[in-house]
Amino acid sequence: MAVYRSNGDIGAISFVAFSYLDLVALFLCLRLYESTPPESPRREHLKMAVWLLTTMLTAAFSYKVAAVLPLPVVLLVWAMAAATGHAGFFVFFRYRDQAR
Repeated sequence: MAVYRSNGDIGAISFVAFSYLDLVALFLCLRLYESTPPESPRREHLKMAVWLLTTMLTAAFSYKVAAVLPLPVVLLVWAMAAATGHAGFFVFFRYRDQAR
């Protein structure tokens, strides 16, 4: 439906395709992460993939939202996206290591 309504806009089609592929990959990685034994080194690789896919999706949506906002709000949107990515990295990889 989104591709049909885009009227051939390659940017819009690319955004929709990327978003759907990213979500499918994210859900697949989450499923694999949950089914992997806790002591497996594969879990760390899957956790990195989950963080990366989530951060990329956040950046993609921030880019689309920022395109229609005034500059002060654009800066706020990108600051929030960056803070989310950094906080996710800290929680996924650094905080757990410090808690051990």
